[in-house]
Amino acid sequence: MKVLSVNVGKPADLPYGKKIVQSGIQKAPVQQAIFLSKTGFEGDGQADLVHHGGEDKAVCVYPYEHYIYWAETLGRPLPQAAFGENITAAGLLETDVHIGDIFQLGEAVVQISQPRQPCFKLAARYNEPTLVSLVDETGYTGFYFRVLTEGKVGAESRLERIHIHPAAITVEEANQTMKKKESSQEEIKKLADLEELAESWKKPLLKRLQTL
Repeated sequence: MKVLSVNVGKPADLPYGKKIVQSGIQKAPVQQAIFLSKTGFEGDGQADLVHHGGEDKAVCVYPYEHYIYWAETLGRPLPQAAFGENITAAGLLETDVHIGDIFQLGEAVVQISQPRQPCFKLAARYNEPTLVSLVDETGYTGFYFRVLTEGKVGAESRLERIHIHPAAITVEEANQTMKKKESSQEEIKKLADLEELAESWKKPLLKRLQTL
């Protein structure tokens, strides 16, 4: 597991069809270690605070291993922080890490809280209307960290998993349970009952359970 870059950016104009929207998706790597608080990195920001940001979504992480696939699919080279992630990392695939896993990240301690659910602004950035559905189909979503202990983090920071959650529900499995209509009551309940899962994911899962 390795940090390849730490990326931040403030909301800026982003063309979307015939209009302009505000988005913090266009991030750039920092050269020095910066402070990571409970709500995110110093110098970072989100435009839509209803759907982005907050303690359960303090740090967006994306696996670098997916970059080759997306460069080929989109037919273009990708910039750094291509998916608007705060941490571009190697060795943190959705199939290998779990909701509730805890990591040492530089001076900080962080925990996986939920998979990422991409929004239309990712499609807008690449002028590719199908990109959000493609991300969902591949499962190459990335995920979020919540911050358990604040501290400085940089591109040279140590990234080490220090706790594997005993429920062992991978990010990929969480994605599948959320999006599949045929997910069983047992699968949904197992995920919804996970204390470490972000509230924004618990609510729709609990609602589904009421209809089964």
